[in-house]
Amino acid sequence: MNIHTILTMNFSKYKKLLMVPILLLMGSCGGFVEDINVSPNNSATATPSVLLPNVLAGAGFANNGELNRFASVLMNYLAGAGGSPAAYDIFNTNGADFGNQWRFDLYGGTLINAQKLIEVADQSESKMYTGIGKIMKAYAFSMATDIWGDVPYSQALQGEAMLQPRLDKQEDIYKGNQSLGIQSLFDLVREGLTDLEAASALKPTTDDIIYGGNLDNWKRAGNTMLLKFANTISRREPELAKQVITEVLTKNMYITSNAQDMNVKFGSSVGSTSAIWNLAVFGSFSNELIMSTRFLEVLRPDPANPAKTDPRLPVFFTKPAADYVTIDNGYRGALPTPTNTWSRYAPYVTGQQGEGPVRLLTNFQRAFILAESALTLGTPGDPQTLYTEGITASMKLAGISDADIAAYLAANPNVATLTGTTQQKLEQIITQKWIAWTGNGLESWNDWRRTGYPRLTASQNAVGINGTRPVRAAYVTQEIERNPGFPNPGPQSNERVWWDVD
Repeated sequence: MNIHTILTMNFSKYKKLLMVPILLLMGSCGGFVEDINVSPNNSATATPSVLLPNVLAGAGFANNGELNRFASVLMNYLAGAGGSPAAYDIFNTNGADFGNQWRFDLYGGTLINAQKLIEVADQSESKMYTGIGKIMKAYAFSMATDIWGDVPYSQALQGEAMLQPRLDKQEDIYKGNQSLGIQSLFDLVREGLTDLEAASALKPTTDDIIYGGNLDNWKRAGNTMLLKFANTISRREPELAKQVITEVLTKNMYITSNAQDMNVKFGSSVGSTSAIWNLAVFGSFSNELIMSTRFLEVLRPDPANPAKTDPRLPVFFTKPAADYVTIDNGYRGALPTPTNTWSRYAPYVTGQQGEGPVRLLTNFQRAFILAESALTLGTPGDPQTLYTEGITASMKLAGISDADIAAYLAANPNVATLTGTTQQKLEQIITQKWIAWTGNGLESWNDWRRTGYPRLTASQNAVGINGTRPVRAAYVTQEIERNPGFPNPGPQSNERVWWDVD
């Protein structure tokens, strides 16, 4: 199946760019009603092979679009030069933001399609599809709860049977709550992994736009997702996190090479490209984003000493002029001209013509997670070895040669070697993980909220709630108005989610 036939995207209103086609859209009731134009019982339109690419592309789009633009500015990869990013850059966000991302990208997009994939695949005894559906459903729900905190989960995705689902506590979403009938995200992934071991009447091939039907890679992705979830809650629930990480290590079936990364591949023609390509490089909103001066100074701390420059810098960002053209976060002066000299995300992030890939789970991420857990939780492995593995995996993914990697690490022992207290070593690990996650602001935002690293200073002209960098997104205004289960007023952007302990 060609990617151009899988993905049919079109321009729409601001913050609703290139939406992945949603086979089972929500209706006007605000988030949980199926589109009556597509019957889930119509096998001609709702077969597993039709649903699967929409689930996968939907997850990639949700991760890569406006929410990523928001988080990439908050995490100082980019600075806001106009529009919504300029507001995000001074920490100004509220319930008017991200309605389309809640209603169409997540709940009315990848989540409802994942639920239908699970149901349709079960009906045809196609357990491989069921397993992938559960793994991706867990991934999308983790995005929702990490961004907003308590969200509809156990009662969501039921259509007209439950128009106003309750908000489940984030703690219950991650840990489960048997008395309330809430399955943990961990158990949802475990169920998916069990399904992957069962016989399957139908098996994905080219409709699997991530792994092409490679069953072992899906098993590795599922187990790596368990590592990610455990890492997310590790400050709040260290014993549970340690238990899950040890479980995965014992199985020894997780991502261990860049070739096994869980990447969503988009197309390169108009109408099939990734969201960030249109938001940051090519589309009508591209001049709202520019590389942050702060990130440039991290990757190039001493312009007079090239040995100190991270070799990933020219891979991550463009340099159309004689030097990188950037602005500081929160800057409100005259913008650099002309705009075609601005430093922007390079093809490593966007692809040459918008094809991506969008990186959801990676080998470098796995190595940094295990380095952190070995350091702070005492799980198996040597923190230094795993830390070096994470840096190396990221640099190799960026196309840096072994010789250049070795030269950079030799010239920068402050980067190469974990030193100092546990907290100082943790800062090194998370800072390198932040650099490696260039292009995926949501993952770095999670890490910053969990650990306080990397160290970020307030933007110029910061406003927001008490001038503080957001630690959550405010609930979408339409959902508060539609569903009495939402608190009104809801928590503001300076109120931590459950797993964010400090």
